[in-house]
Amino acid sequence: MSSPLQNLWDDQLASGMSEAEQLKYRSNLLGSDLRITNYGGGNTSAKIFMRDPLIGEETQVLWVKGSGGDLGSIELDGFSTLYMDKLQQLKGLYRGLEHEDEMVGYLPHCTFNLNPRAASIDTPLHAYIPHAHVDHMHPDAAIAVACTKNSRELTEVIFGGDMGWLPWQRPGYDLGLKLEKTATGNPHLKGIVLEGHGIFTWGPTSKDCYLNTLDIIQRAADWLAANNTNEAFGGSRYDLDSPLDTEKRKSVAARLMPLIRGNITNAQRKIGHFDDSATILQFVNSRELTTLAALGTSCPDHFLRTKIRPLVIDFDPAAADLDSELARCVEQLGQQLATYREDYTAYYQRCKRDTSPAMRDPNAVVYLIPGVGMITFAKDKATARIAGEFYINAINVMREANGVGEYVGLDEQEAFDIEYWLLEEAKLQRMPKPKSLAGRVAFITGGAGGIGKASAVRMLHEGACVMLADIDREALETAVAELSAVYGPDVVRGTHCDVTSETAVADAMAATSLAFGGLDILVSNAGIASSAALDETSLELWNRNISILATGYFLVSREGFKLMKTQNTGGAMVFVASKNGLVASPNASAYCTAKAAELQLARGVALEGAPLGIRCNVVNPDAVLRGSKIWTGKWREERAAAYQMEEGDLEGHYRERSLLKRDVLPEDIAEAVYFLVSDLSAKSTGNIINVDAGHAPSFTR
Repeated sequence: MSSPLQNLWDDQLASGMSEAEQLKYRSNLLGSDLRITNYGGGNTSAKIFMRDPLIGEETQVLWVKGSGGDLGSIELDGFSTLYMDKLQQLKGLYRGLEHEDEMVGYLPHCTFNLNPRAASIDTPLHAYIPHAHVDHMHPDAAIAVACTKNSRELTEVIFGGDMGWLPWQRPGYDLGLKLEKTATGNPHLKGIVLEGHGIFTWGPTSKDCYLNTLDIIQRAADWLAANNTNEAFGGSRYDLDSPLDTEKRKSVAARLMPLIRGNITNAQRKIGHFDDSATILQFVNSRELTTLAALGTSCPDHFLRTKIRPLVIDFDPAAADLDSELARCVEQLGQQLATYREDYTAYYQRCKRDTSPAMRDPNAVVYLIPGVGMITFAKDKATARIAGEFYINAINVMREANGVGEYVGLDEQEAFDIEYWLLEEAKLQRMPKPKSLAGRVAFITGGAGGIGKASAVRMLHEGACVMLADIDREALETAVAELSAVYGPDVVRGTHCDVTSETAVADAMAATSLAFGGLDILVSNAGIASSAALDETSLELWNRNISILATGYFLVSREGFKLMKTQNTGGAMVFVASKNGLVASPNASAYCTAKAAELQLARGVALEGAPLGIRCNVVNPDAVLRGSKIWTGKWREERAAAYQMEEGDLEGHYRERSLLKRDVLPEDIAEAVYFLVSDLSAKSTGNIINVDAGHAPSFTR
């Protein structure tokens, strides 16, 4: 713990809050610091006297974080509310440890005031502790004590009798009864350490509970800091703390991530996350990396997010010839991934019970690369990032535990029983159906413009991660900020890209791999527009159109094709061309020729991509004036002059020219783009969709 925990409780603010509001306030304070508990982890509760809506009398109600909530962001509706007297009555129904899972089914019968928030399996643990306010946290410092071989002795040494201790037991009804017995029989206790898990702390008021929680965590952290004299993880294997600089680490990760992603893709595509923070580098560069990684994590919250153990990639960052070493790593990567799957399958077969659910995805979640960092893959970006954060917690625990004793990982059978817990399986089955583009990564050139941004919105709405590429840095930053504010920063990234530069396009694709793990969707949309009579078209103007609209589309599709081919999981490309690719307009020969080249290039990509499952189709817009950057400058003036009308009359002119007499908007183009990149058009390639409100000369057949 680099800096002491700060008391953030504001007495003036809290004084105007109800007890329930103070519980939310306490929860938000605790959940905002990852040193105290992880995202989605931990639990808080308060036993509050409230008016019973049925009988009009005061009754004690347990407010406790509901299933699946996050303390840092929880609101009042994130808490379950249950009658305490009914929870006490459940004790008469308990038939013993082998039947404890059935007790979860009784919790809905204890609901107070028809609260729809589902109660978590931790509910009895909070209910039966005989204190008004209870916190259950997973701080690295306390877990380090809990996961040390001599955990019980350390608890006594560090806390001097202020904390009780219970041996490892899976969270559930029976553990709630043991917590009650320990707390009731030892009224002087300020909390309890759960071996291999975390801590429970409490207090008579919400503030007292909060301060006690901070104090216990800080005492553990201070003692570990004062007594941990061992070199972390046995020291570095290399002469330098990190044998590769930042750019080289990113380059290696960007090369490996699409390969891993393609190899582990099955029914559910995965999104990647890369982290090379100092904590991770210290671990992946250490002498004890392989040994400690094999032990796996201990805390159930860590384990459920990161799987039984990580995969350590066979890579030597100190090799004399890094390119040759990377090539060797790539060559044997497939076998390493296959071996992990075989080992996981064997683990499942060893530990499964008659009632165990079918084996889930046997691929690793966490991939550790010496000298480079950590890669995590999961169903979406947030889950992948959070899995990485949980493994950082596990690294911290291993470092501190080994510094004062011997770290102990979770017993294999216990780990399996948590991972394949029927209650956990039921929770997974209740998850909502994935959106149509969940787990897919989209790259959009001209992403800061009207059509590009509208396409991004459409795909983000369907669950995709999006990389916006644009040459306009200011517009790109604005677009990323706008979309991140709506859809969250995890799923939107931006990269500056000049599509006419071979290097810039390759770098943009590498940035996409590093941000999300690979590529599934490519929308080539960057464009310009120009107008000039043929005899007034300069070579410079001609070359500019060809460079951006033809060569640029070639470079983007080529680099995207390489990436999709590397993954070997198919893909979808869409070229945003123009009706001018089919029908020429006056005073636009350079533009029309370049747009026609796009159509033919798309056909070529469709031919070569088909055997690889890579589809390529075209959307032909016409007269998309609103929101389009090419219509904000000289092009509007030039087209108005070509049609001998005022600029303000252009929109009406195009509308009336169309067969349907309707305006064409960026959102209309985005809808066609979505159709062509989604599974709705899974059997379509080499095709053109005109989105022009009807323009008879542009009919393709």
